[in-house]
Amino acid sequence: MHIFNRVTHQTPESVELEFTLAGIGSRAWALVIDYNVLAAILIGFLLIIWVISSLLVGSWGSFFGTRNIELWLGAIAFITIFAIYTGYFVFFETLWQGQTPGKRLAKIRVIQDDGRLIGLQQATLRALIRSVDDTFFVGALLIMLTKKEKRLGDLLAGTIVIQTEVSTNSASFPVSSKAQEIAMQLQQSQANFSQLLPDEFATIRDYLQRRSQMTPKAKKEVSLQLAKQTKAIIGLDKLPTPVEPDVFLEAVYLAYQQQ
Repeated sequence: MHIFNRVTHQTPESVELEFTLAGIGSRAWALVIDYNVLAAILIGFLLIIWVISSLLVGSWGSFFGTRNIELWLGAIAFITIFAIYTGYFVFFETLWQGQTPGKRLAKIRVIQDDGRLIGLQQATLRALIRSVDDTFFVGALLIMLTKKEKRLGDLLAGTIVIQTEVSTNSASFPVSSKAQEIAMQLQQSQANFSQLLPDEFATIRDYLQRRSQMTPKAKKEVSLQLAKQTKAIIGLDKLPTPVEPDVFLEAVYLAYQQQ
C-alpha cells in the first residue's frame, strides 16, 4: 500500500503539476458517505413504488392480474434502481468537477491522468464499472496494489483520485506584506476558492516562482492575464482594495492555502 503517493504531470505550458493521491482510506470514507446518501434516495424511491403498487393492485389487479402488475413494477424498479445507482456518480462527478457529496466531504477529487477535469464519458465509465469493483473488494485490492492507486474503473477511464488539500509548505518566493493583508480580505469576501482547481493553483504558484526570470514586459502581461482568469474562476466581482496583479496573485496563493 502506498502512503502519501504522489504523481507529477508536465503540461504543454511547461508547468509541472504535482498531485497527492487520495489513498484507500479517504476513498473508502467518501464511498461510505455516498452510499448512505444513495440508500436514503433508494429507500424513498422504493416507498413510492410500494404505494403505486398498492394502488394499481387494488384498482387493476382483477383486470390485469396481481402477479403481472407486480412483475412489471419489479422490472421497472430494478432498472430504475440501477439508473439511480450509476446516475448518482455520473451526475455529481460531471457537475461538481470530479466530486460527489462524499468526495467533497473527504476532500478528494477525480481527474484525468493528464490533470484535466473528467467529463461525462469518464464519469459514466467509472460508474458502470463500480459494481464490478465493489464485488469481492476487487476495487480495494487494485487500489492497494497498483502504483497510481487505481480501481478497475480508473484504469479503463484513464482517471486518478487525488486529494484536494494543497500542502501549506512555505513559499520559495517572496510574498509582500500587502499580499498578506489582501489575503485576509479575500477570505472574508465572497470569493469561492473551491472553484480553483489544483492545476490552476499550480499555475499561479509556478508563475510566482518564475516571475523573477521574466522580462518586465512578459511579467506584466502574464500576471495581468492570470489575475483576470483567477478573478473570474473564484467569482470575485471586484477586489477588496485596488491592487497590482502580482500582489493579487500572491494573496490568492496565501488565501487558497489557508482556506
